[in-house]
Amino acid sequence: MTTASTDIAVTRPPGLPTVPPDRDPRGGAETRRGQGAPFALAPLLALSLGYFLVMLDVTVVNVALPDIRSSLGAGPSALQWVVDGYSTVFAALLLFGGGVADRFGHRRVFLAGLALFSGASVFCGLAGSAVLLIAGRLAQGAGAALIVPASLALLQAGFPDRATRARAIAVWGAVASVAFGAGPAVGGLLVAGADWRAVFWLNLPLGGLAVLLTLRHLPPRAARPRARRADPVGQVLAVVGLVAVTGGLNEAGSRGWTSPLVLAAFLIGAVALVSFVLTARALEARVANGSGGRVPLLRPSMFRSRSFTSATLIGMLISLGYYGMLFLATLYFQQERHLSALGTGLALLPSVCMGLMAAPLFNRIAPRTGPYVLMAAGLAVGTAGFAGWMFAGPGTPYPVLLFALIATGLGQTMTALAATAAVVETAKTSDAGVATAVFNVARQVGSTVGVALFGTFTATAHHFTSGLHLSAGIAAASFALGTLLALRARSADPAIAGLTS
Repeated sequence: MTTASTDIAVTRPPGLPTVPPDRDPRGGAETRRGQGAPFALAPLLALSLGYFLVMLDVTVVNVALPDIRSSLGAGPSALQWVVDGYSTVFAALLLFGGGVADRFGHRRVFLAGLALFSGASVFCGLAGSAVLLIAGRLAQGAGAALIVPASLALLQAGFPDRATRARAIAVWGAVASVAFGAGPAVGGLLVAGADWRAVFWLNLPLGGLAVLLTLRHLPPRAARPRARRADPVGQVLAVVGLVAVTGGLNEAGSRGWTSPLVLAAFLIGAVALVSFVLTARALEARVANGSGGRVPLLRPSMFRSRSFTSATLIGMLISLGYYGMLFLATLYFQQERHLSALGTGLALLPSVCMGLMAAPLFNRIAPRTGPYVLMAAGLAVGTAGFAGWMFAGPGTPYPVLLFALIATGLGQTMTALAATAAVVETAKTSDAGVATAVFNVARQVGSTVGVALFGTFTATAHHFTSGLHLSAGIAAASFALGTLLALRARSADPAIAGLTS
C-alpha cells in the first residue's frame, strides 16, 4: 500500500532572481499587500481545499476496505488496486498535469481537476462492482494530478512576497497534514454512520466549495498560459515510464522484487524514462540553437541548479524514510502490540498530526531565515526520531516511542514545508506547474519505494522487529543525507546574501 506525499516542490536555473519579473501578472499590488496588507484568506482556502481532497482520499478509503470487500465481493488484488490505483495514476500523470497547467492556465486546469475529481467520486459512490470502483479511483488519481501542480502554481502567483508566501504555505501544509491524519478517523465515522459509499460522497460538498471559492476569488489573470507548442512524445513517454515504475514498485511488495511482472515493469519504465530524458535534451538543444519547434515538457537544464536538484532528492528521501516507516509503524502497533484499527490510528496521531505544530513554527521562522535552515533542522530532527525506532520491541512502553513518533512527524512535515517554499519561490511562473510536479513525482516514487522496500525487509526477516530496526536505520540514513543536501543547497541560495547582509 502506498501513500501520497503530504507536500510538494522544485527550483529555478541559476541566475534567476528570487522573485522573477514574471511572478506577478497584476503588477506590484500583490507584493505590497504581502508586505503589509490583510492576508488573502479566501484564495488560499480554495487552494487548500483542493489539496485537502487529494490527501484525504489517500487514507480515508483504507478503513472502508472490509465493507467494500463484503459489499462488492472484491478479492485481495482488487482491494489493493482500490488503494494503490489512485496513487499510481496520481504519480504517473503529475508531469502531464504540470505541463498542461503551464500551457493552458493554472486556474483553468485547477478547476478541471476539481471537476474530474468530484465526478470520479460520484462514480465511485455509485459503483456496483469492484471493476467500476477501481475505474473511479483511477479517475480520481487523474484529477489529483491536475489539482496539485496547478494549486501550487496559483499559490506562487497569488503570494509573490516571501513572508506572505511562507504564511500561505504554512496554512496549505497544515491543511494537508490534517487531511492525511484525519483520514482514518473520518472514514471510520462515515462507514459506521452510513456505509463505505459515504467516504466518496464527502468529496462533493468539499469539491463544490473549492470550485465556488476559486471562481470568486482567483481571477483568470492570476495565471497566464505559456505560449508554447506541446510535447506529445514527452508526455506519452513520461506517463508510460512513471506508470511502469510505480506499478512495478506496488507489485514488488506482494509479488517480490524478482517477479517477472515486476522486472518487466521496471524495464519498460527505465526505457521510457531514458527516452524521455534524451528526447527532452534534444528538444531543448534545438530551441537553444534557435531552430524553434516544440518545447520539452521538462527542461533538463532545470537540474543544473543545485537547489533544484537537492530539493528533488530531499523530497524523495524524506518520503522513502517517513512513509516507509509509517507503513511499518502501523503493522507494528497491530501485529506486535495487538491494537485495533482505531487504537492504531490514535497511537499514530502524534506523528501524522505534527503539521499543526510545524506550520506555525515555519510561519514564524521561515520569513527571517529562508527555507533551508528549517529544512536542515527538520531533517536532523527526523534523523534522531528514526534512530529512536531502532530500539523498539514488542514490549516497549508507548511513552518511550513518543519521541520517535513526534520527532519523525515534526521533522518530515517541517522539511516538506520548507522544500515546498524553496521550490515555489524559485520556479519561474511559466514553469511552475512542471516544476512542482517534478517534486511531487519524486515524493510519490520515494513513498512507494519505502513501503515496498521496508515491507520486504519485515516479510523476510526472522522477526518483525529485526526488519523494523533495519528499516529505521535506512530511514535515519536517508534523512541524514538529506540534511547534508539541504546545507549544500543553502550555500547556493541567492537569497541567503540578502537575508544575512
